[in-house]
Amino acid sequence: MSRAETAKKYFEQGYACSQAVALAFADVAGVNEETIAKIMLPFGGGFGRLRLTCGAVSGMVAVLGATCAGAENTPENKTGTYAMTQELCKKFQEENGSLICAELLEGVNVTVGGAPEARTAEYYKKRPCAEIVYSAAAILEKYLQDKGVL
Repeated sequence: MSRAETAKKYFEQGYACSQAVALAFADVAGVNEETIAKIMLPFGGGFGRLRLTCGAVSGMVAVLGATCAGAENTPENKTGTYAMTQELCKKFQEENGSLICAELLEGVNVTVGGAPEARTAEYYKKRPCAEIVYSAAAILEKYLQDKGVL
Protein backbone atom coordinates (compact mmCIF):
# COMPACT_ATOMS: atom_id res chain seq x y z
CA MET A 1 0.00 0.00 0.00
CA SER A 2 1.38 3.41 -0.92
CA ARG A 3 1.73 6.13 1.68
CA ALA A 4 -0.93 8.11 -0.19
CA GLU A 5 -3.33 5.17 0.17
CA THR A 6 -2.39 4.89 3.84
CA ALA A 7 -3.11 8.60 4.38
CA LYS A 8 -6.51 8.26 2.72
CA LYS A 9 -7.25 5.25 4.91
CA TYR A 10 -6.39 7.23 8.05
CA PHE A 11 -8.74 10.00 6.93
CA GLU A 12 -11.51 7.49 6.28
CA GLN A 13 -10.95 6.14 9.82
CA GLY A 14 -11.85 9.58 11.19
CA TYR A 15 -8.50 11.32 11.55
CA ALA A 16 -8.31 14.99 10.55
CA CYS A 17 -6.84 15.70 7.12
CA SER A 18 -3.66 17.08 8.67
CA GLN A 19 -3.24 14.04 10.89
CA ALA A 20 -3.94 11.58 8.08
CA VAL A 21 -1.14 12.88 5.88
CA ALA A 22 1.39 13.16 8.71
CA LEU A 23 0.53 9.75 10.17
CA ALA A 24 1.29 8.06 6.86
CA PHE A 25 4.88 9.33 7.17
CA ALA A 26 5.38 9.19 10.95
CA ASP A 27 8.13 6.59 10.68
CA VAL A 28 10.31 8.62 8.30
CA ALA A 29 9.50 11.85 10.16
CA GLY A 30 11.02 10.30 13.27
CA VAL A 31 7.93 10.98 15.37
CA ASN A 32 5.74 8.34 16.97
CA GLU A 33 2.12 8.14 15.82
CA GLU A 34 0.62 9.39 19.08
CA THR A 35 2.81 12.49 19.12
CA ILE A 36 2.33 13.33 15.46
CA ALA A 37 -1.44 12.88 15.79
CA LYS A 38 -1.51 15.32 18.72
CA ILE A 39 0.73 17.87 17.01
CA MET A 40 -1.21 17.82 13.75
CA LEU A 41 -4.78 17.81 15.10
CA PRO A 42 -5.16 21.62 15.40
CA PHE A 43 -4.33 22.01 11.70
CA GLY A 44 -7.38 19.99 10.59
CA GLY A 45 -10.18 21.75 8.75
CA GLY A 46 -7.86 24.53 7.66
CA PHE A 47 -6.59 25.44 11.15
CA GLY A 48 -9.23 24.28 13.61
CA ARG A 49 -12.08 24.38 11.07
CA LEU A 50 -11.39 28.03 10.21
CA ARG A 51 -11.10 26.87 6.58
CA LEU A 52 -7.75 28.58 6.02
CA THR A 53 -4.72 26.62 4.73
CA CYS A 54 -5.81 23.07 3.91
CA GLY A 55 -4.91 20.64 6.69
CA ALA A 56 -3.60 18.11 4.17
CA VAL A 57 -1.13 20.77 3.00
CA SER A 58 -0.13 21.44 6.61
CA GLY A 59 0.51 17.73 7.13
CA MET A 60 2.53 17.54 3.92
CA VAL A 61 4.69 20.53 4.86
CA ALA A 62 5.20 19.36 8.46
CA VAL A 63 6.56 16.03 7.24
CA LEU A 64 8.70 17.83 4.67
CA GLY A 65 10.27 19.83 7.49
CA ALA A 66 10.84 16.77 9.64
CA THR A 67 12.48 14.83 6.80
CA CYS A 68 14.28 17.38 4.63
CA ALA A 69 14.86 20.63 6.53
CA GLY A 70 17.97 21.33 8.53
CA ALA A 71 17.85 22.54 12.12
CA GLU A 72 20.36 25.32 11.60
CA ASN A 73 19.13 28.86 12.16
CA THR A 74 20.73 30.17 8.98
CA PRO A 75 19.47 32.07 5.96
CA GLU A 76 20.66 29.23 3.71
CA ASN A 77 18.65 26.62 5.61
CA LYS A 78 15.55 28.80 5.56
CA THR A 79 15.96 29.56 1.86
CA GLY A 80 16.30 25.88 0.97
CA THR A 81 13.40 24.82 3.16
CA TYR A 82 11.12 27.56 1.85
CA ALA A 83 12.01 26.59 -1.74
CA MET A 84 11.06 22.95 -1.05
CA THR A 85 7.82 24.09 0.60
CA GLN A 86 6.94 26.32 -2.33
CA GLU A 87 7.65 23.50 -4.79
CA LEU A 88 5.31 21.09 -3.03
CA CYS A 89 2.61 23.72 -2.51
CA LYS A 90 2.77 24.72 -6.18
CA LYS A 91 2.28 21.09 -7.20
CA PHE A 92 -0.64 20.72 -4.78
CA GLN A 93 -2.26 23.90 -6.09
CA GLU A 94 -1.84 22.73 -9.69
CA GLU A 95 -3.53 19.42 -8.87
CA ASN A 96 -6.28 20.74 -6.62
CA GLY A 97 -6.85 24.37 -7.59
CA SER A 98 -6.10 25.98 -4.24
CA LEU A 99 -4.25 25.70 -0.95
CA ILE A 100 -7.23 27.12 0.96
CA CYS A 101 -9.70 24.77 2.64
CA ALA A 102 -12.74 27.02 2.02
CA GLU A 103 -11.93 27.19 -1.70
CA LEU A 104 -11.37 23.44 -1.92
CA LEU A 105 -14.76 22.93 -0.25
CA GLU A 106 -16.54 25.53 -2.39
CA GLY A 107 -20.09 24.40 -3.03
CA VAL A 108 -20.06 21.94 -0.13
CA ASN A 109 -22.50 22.75 2.67
CA VAL A 110 -20.28 22.59 5.76
CA THR A 111 -21.16 23.29 9.36
CA VAL A 112 -19.51 26.14 11.24
CA GLY A 113 -17.97 26.14 14.69
CA GLY A 114 -15.48 23.93 16.41
CA ALA A 115 -17.34 20.63 16.45
CA PRO A 116 -16.46 18.37 13.53
CA GLU A 117 -19.21 16.85 11.45
CA ALA A 118 -20.10 13.21 11.99
CA ARG A 119 -18.15 10.96 9.62
CA THR A 120 -21.10 9.39 7.85
CA ALA A 121 -21.35 7.97 4.34
CA GLU A 122 -22.93 11.30 3.31
CA TYR A 123 -19.98 13.21 4.77
CA TYR A 124 -17.50 11.31 2.60
CA LYS A 125 -19.78 11.46 -0.44
CA LYS A 126 -20.16 15.26 -0.45
CA ARG A 127 -16.55 16.24 0.29
CA PRO A 128 -13.38 16.02 -1.79
CA CYS A 129 -11.26 15.70 1.37
CA ALA A 130 -10.29 12.02 1.06
CA GLU A 131 -8.96 12.61 -2.45
CA ILE A 132 -7.24 15.82 -1.36
CA VAL A 133 -5.50 13.93 1.46
CA TYR A 134 -4.45 11.32 -1.09
CA SER A 135 -3.12 14.03 -3.41
CA ALA A 136 -1.05 15.76 -0.70
CA ALA A 137 0.42 12.46 0.45
CA ALA A 138 1.16 11.33 -3.12
CA ILE A 139 2.97 14.60 -3.88
CA LEU A 140 5.03 14.24 -0.72
CA GLU A 141 5.67 10.54 -1.31
CA LYS A 142 7.06 11.18 -4.80
CA TYR A 143 9.16 14.09 -3.56
CA LEU A 144 10.68 12.03 -0.75
CA GLN A 145 11.34 9.14 -3.14
CA ASP A 146 13.08 11.51 -5.55
CA LYS A 147 15.20 12.86 -2.66
CA GLY A 148 16.13 9.34 -1.53
CA VAL A 149 14.33 9.66 1.80
CA LEU A 150 11.92 6.82 0.95
